[in-house]
Amino acid sequence: MVEGIARVLHGPEEAARLGDGEILVTTVTNIGWTPVFPCAAAVVTDVGAPLSHAAIVARELGIPAVVGCGNATMRLHTGDRVRVDGSRGTVDVLQHAGTGP
Repeated sequence: MVEGIARVLHGPEEAARLGDGEILVTTVTNIGWTPVFPCAAAVVTDVGAPLSHAAIVARELGIPAVVGCGNATMRLHTGDRVRVDGSRGTVDVLQHAGTGP
């Protein structure tokens, strides 16, 4: 489980926008995303399953992942503070971007 700031990215070409320790939120990943994973504290995807790219690479790197959320890229926004629990398969918004403490 990890808490951090969400960063919604739409493709690996946006990877430079992901800060160390941020939570990568995207539609789906493939081999082009692999170099991005070591910078992420966790991964959340709209599409995926236990044997999907995101799930496998995250397990190999020991970072939490919740895949197959369906609408994570619509519900989460860059700057949201979230908790990702890979064991339970949950993503909780702790604070929305732009709101006070």
